[in-house]
Amino acid sequence: MSIPAELKYTKDHEWVRIEGDTATIGITHFAQSELGDIVYVDVDTLDETIEKDEVFGSVEAVKTVSDLMMPLTGEVTEFNEALEDEPEKVNTDPYGDGWMIKSSISDVSQIDELLSAEDYKALIGA
Repeated sequence: MSIPAELKYTKDHEWVRIEGDTATIGITHFAQSELGDIVYVDVDTLDETIEKDEVFGSVEAVKTVSDLMMPLTGEVTEFNEALEDEPEKVNTDPYGDGWMIKSSISDVSQIDELLSAEDYKALIGA
C-alpha cells in the first residue's frame, strides 16, 4: 500500500501536500480501498473558509457515503473538476490525479498536528 513519505496525513485518512501557503488535499490509498469504487465526489465549499476538522465535502462509493474532513483551517480555493466526470481517479491515483481540493493555510502551526507517513502507517497497521 502506497503511503508517500513527503505527504502529511490525518486520522480521518486525508492526505495533505504542503506547497508554500497552499495545501492540496485528498483521501489516502487506504481510505479509497476501504470505501471501494468511488462514484461521486461532492465539494460545495469552494471559496469558503473551513475550520480544521470540519466537513468540506463528501465522497460517495458504491456501498457508502463518507464525509471529507478539513485537515487545516483555510479557504477552499480549487476543486479538482476532473473528478466530476471521472471520480474513479480517486481509486486509480489517490495521490496524483485523484486529489480533491486545494486550500489556503490560515494557521501554519496546525501542520505540526498532522501525521507523518510513519505515524499514519502505525495508525492503519501497515
